[in-house]
Amino acid sequence: MISKKLLLLVLLLTTLTITAQLAEKQKNFQKFKGLFNFSYDSQNDKVYLEVNQLNKEFLYIYALSNGIGSNDIGLDRGQLGNEQVVYFKKAGNKLLLIQPNLKYRALTDNVLEKKSVTQAFATSVLFGFKIEEEKNGVYVIDITDFLMQDTHGVSSRLKRAQQGSYSLDKSKSAFNLERTKAFPNNVELDVLLTFKGDAKGSELRSVVPNANLVTVAQHHSFIALPDDNFKQRVYDPRSGSYPFSYYDYATPVQEPILKQFIRRHRLEKKNPQAEISEAVAPIVYYLDNGTPEPVRSALLEGGKWWNQAFEAIGYKNAFQLKMLPADADPLDARYNVIQWVHRSTRGWSYGSSITDPRTGEIIKGHVSLGSLRIRQDFLIAQALMDKPFETRDDNYQPMLALALARIRQLSAHEIGHTLGFAHNFAASTNMNASVMDYPHPKFNIKKDKIDFSEAYASGIGAWDKVTVAYSYSDFTEGENESQELNAILEAAQKKGLRYSTDQDARPKGVTNALSHLWDNGSSPSEELEHVLKVRALGIDNFSVDNIKTGETYTTLEDVFVPLYLFHRYQVEAASKVIGGIDFNYAVKGDGQMVVKTLDAKLQREALKSVLKTLDAAVIAIPKEKLALFPPRAFGNSRSRESFESKTGIAFDPISAAETAADVTLGFLLHPERASILVAQKSIDDKNLGLEEVIHQVIAATFENDSKDAYLSEVQKAINYRVLYYLMNLAHSEKVHNQVNAIARLSLNNLKHAYQQKNDAFYFELVHRIKQFQEHPDQFKLLPAEKIPDGSPIGMDCY
Repeated sequence: MISKKLLLLVLLLTTLTITAQLAEKQKNFQKFKGLFNFSYDSQNDKVYLEVNQLNKEFLYIYALSNGIGSNDIGLDRGQLGNEQVVYFKKAGNKLLLIQPNLKYRALTDNVLEKKSVTQAFATSVLFGFKIEEEKNGVYVIDITDFLMQDTHGVSSRLKRAQQGSYSLDKSKSAFNLERTKAFPNNVELDVLLTFKGDAKGSELRSVVPNANLVTVAQHHSFIALPDDNFKQRVYDPRSGSYPFSYYDYATPVQEPILKQFIRRHRLEKKNPQAEISEAVAPIVYYLDNGTPEPVRSALLEGGKWWNQAFEAIGYKNAFQLKMLPADADPLDARYNVIQWVHRSTRGWSYGSSITDPRTGEIIKGHVSLGSLRIRQDFLIAQALMDKPFETRDDNYQPMLALALARIRQLSAHEIGHTLGFAHNFAASTNMNASVMDYPHPKFNIKKDKIDFSEAYASGIGAWDKVTVAYSYSDFTEGENESQELNAILEAAQKKGLRYSTDQDARPKGVTNALSHLWDNGSSPSEELEHVLKVRALGIDNFSVDNIKTGETYTTLEDVFVPLYLFHRYQVEAASKVIGGIDFNYAVKGDGQMVVKTLDAKLQREALKSVLKTLDAAVIAIPKEKLALFPPRAFGNSRSRESFESKTGIAFDPISAAETAADVTLGFLLHPERASILVAQKSIDDKNLGLEEVIHQVIAATFENDSKDAYLSEVQKAINYRVLYYLMNLAHSEKVHNQVNAIARLSLNNLKHAYQQKNDAFYFELVHRIKQFQEHPDQFKLLPAEKIPDGSPIGMDCY
């Protein structure tokens, strides 16, 4: 038998041989020296990383360097993954890559107290690496499998989007050395990944040459963590900043365990005592050098608006915007970047950032701007202009000017997110006080012409200066930071500036009634009246001269869509006034109004305006315009931005009106709104109540009988939508029982009112009500034809 000593000797010699072989091979490897030194073995397509410090934390980021190009699927070029603090720990013959749990901490000098919290909550081992070689405390590991896994979750994203089941095919994957680089404080590694599967969805098929083989590129960044000199700033819900939070279990019992700070870049004055000073290190953003003109100049101009806010707090050239160097990678952690992202359809723009998970310090701002979004504003202008191509086909400058005005605002908006600022959807009530709102284009009527001159505001807003002041002001040693920050917010309050963000603006139901997406004006109902006038004038002027010579009438239909639905977002704003509440993110002692029900007069004015959008005479496409919309030309099929149809290839004006009315009813008769109307009426009988709203809706629709046959049929289509929404309230389990009762009584009254009518529409109406009463459990809210896309930005503006 072989002795144990001999066996150990054999193992030792084998290990030394393998190590020597690796060392010999490494002579031919491509070497990269930086934060981590690593080598590339081209013969085997492997990467070997050198780890010279164990248990030292660094930042790990993954991203997509090449995307899929579909807004619906959402896997964009430059899309960032989650930032993670990690470290290498030796365990036997392996190095483990460990992600500590930073959500739960103990900020104390008591080592055992810290240990108790660390042991109470789980950590995550991201990967285990066999040690290939160890010499003088430097460990060499093969990180190929770690880098070539589906870290970004491409396969799961494709599955969730119902595009098919995919798995990583390593035989068709490889390292991308062109984007693999090393620097003193970061290393960047790029991998080409191919996913194979059985394609199921049309979205993927439309953008991939072979939908069964989807190839993207995944980027990995190892980044040195910043030093400990970053000063955190306390979060205040009134500040307009994003919160950064964790739990500190070393907190005294009388103090809150949840700690909240704001996310911000590091910015300090060179001379803190000076009224105006340059920054120690300015915040510099770089624009994607693949951005074309004139968009490039518009993005640069709009982004630079932020310097106005930094100047207001005593900084000189603290915020800068430059072109990205030609040899720089947009995902390189050293650059704050604005990317120009292409997709097959119009998609969202968003501002992301890489943040130190320990402190909330923003390390890298990363903006993604959808390249097709500019075309929506161009289309809106083209539709609203009076015969722009009547005499010449090169009269596009007014449209381009409007689109570029929006691009300037969009640049500032998305950069704002990466500076640490949240949306402020109440800013439109204060003369567009923030670029962090979603601005709907504002048009005026002058001498029976639509005027574009005030479509979009220019420059930074008053609220933006408040958020910058709160997040980035310097305070000298003698100043009380807490008092100074509170003074900034109180001064904004006295100026009448309001702040309300996504959670209280986006829902279709009850929100802050003065906080809306895509609205204008301090009075939602007055602005809706104005928007309807602009829409009516635009439709009245609309003609074949809204397209160029030689373009199809299908193109004319597509130009008409955003004009026809021009009122859709202001309808949302006005509808939310009904049953509306107004409130602030108040804190004790700040003197702000906390919460109140909106004045009943304002609610009734809003209801009156909103009901106009359920009137066929207002909402129907004029009969004389229908001759402009023949069946779509060959090669120009319907898209997500086209009207849908129940009439086959023919243009369907009734469905268009039905879809538009559905927008109104989805907000007006939303279950949450119905419930709050019941509650508000019970508190004060002078308030607008659900019974009154339903009565007014029925009067504006069922009792609105036109003698014009076309308008009559359009109105009937709208009335069916009203019927379905009343049934939805009667059937809903998410409302107060009183809502069910009021809606059921309304349906019963409709049945009795029309059951003696000898008319097909009323016969069917009564039949459907009876069917609902007999089998309410079988009810489903039938959808209207899908509304075309149209948001000037979109939902995911992060």
